Amino acid sequence: MNRIKSKTTIAFLLIISVLIIGTSGYHFISEYDWFDALYMTVITFSTVGFGEVKPLDLQSRLFTIFLILLNIMVYAYTISIFSEYLISAPILKNIIKKRMDKLIHKFHSHTIIVGFGRNGKQAFEKLKTYNRNVIIIEKENNEDFVDNNKDFAYVLGDATQDDILIKAGVERAEAVITTLSADADNLYVILTAKQLNPGIHIISRASNENAAKKLKIAGAHNVIIPHKIGGDFMASLLVTPSLVEFIQQLSVEDRTKRTNLEEISFDDCPVEYHDKSIASLDLRKLTGCTIVGYKDESGQYLVNPDPDTVLVKGSTLIILGQPDQIHRLNDLFNIR
Repeated sequence: MNRIKSKTTIAFLLIISVLIIGTSGYHFISEYDWFDALYMTVITFSTVGFGEVKPLDLQSRLFTIFLILLNIMVYAYTISIFSEYLISAPILKNIIKKRMDKLIHKFHSHTIIVGFGRNGKQAFEKLKTYNRNVIIIEKENNEDFVDNNKDFAYVLGDATQDDILIKAGVERAEAVITTLSADADNLYVILTAKQLNPGIHIISRASNENAAKKLKIAGAHNVIIPHKIGGDFMASLLVTPSLVEFIQQLSVEDRTKRTNLEEISFDDCPVEYHDKSIASLDLRKLTGCTIVGYKDESGQYLVNPDPDTVLVKGSTLIILGQPDQIHRLNDLFNIR
């Protein structure tokens, strides 16, 4: 805004300069008195098309041509400043904000990502591959974020404040991922989100093990320590490189090209599959997918579950398959 103000000052000074140059030129070149010279300058500058005070000689006409060309350049510069002001004006920002608020109000069962740094961006890109509705909360003074990220829903402000989380629809949200660099800020986000929506699932970033324990006590379901994960991954590349490469192939970075691990909950399955054994589902024959894991209603995991394991309420199946096989599975269960 300060840049626009300085440019507006320059445009104003240019207009004054044109008036001074024009008035002086007509006074000395065409020998008009000062008032008539100002009059000629104004009608030339404004292009209203009134008649000349008296016929112009060759020198006066050449000066008029110069003045008109100068006016065109000043006009162009002034219009560019005016257009830039309109684009950045508070009224336009308010219109964009109201549209964003209206869009966010339509979201239900969405995920809120607090902080759009490296971790926040990675989480957003991952969720996009699953076509999840996501709302970003980013600090208000981050102008680069607003300028470069207009293709998704966001709220600007301090996520530790109740009103900002409410604007992001925390009461209707399914999950919150908080990736702020300060553990205390993540703690405030967790406490506030839990207060506004006790059933919300929360994943938080932490800087160390001690902070991770406190964040879990505060209500985070999962806590991630980025540097610990990075160190473990680098060590794994040295100790079990083939295994790590295989696991990377199960990534969901590009779900259309890579082998995928998917999870199918009890509620995702059609009613006719409820309380049926894994064998009776016959997913291998119907879709080509393989059931490699089972999470029971208490949260315990079974790797390579027995075919007689029953799909009961609160349980989840972990499915392995190629993209086309996963697509057939989604069609079978009507999952979008």
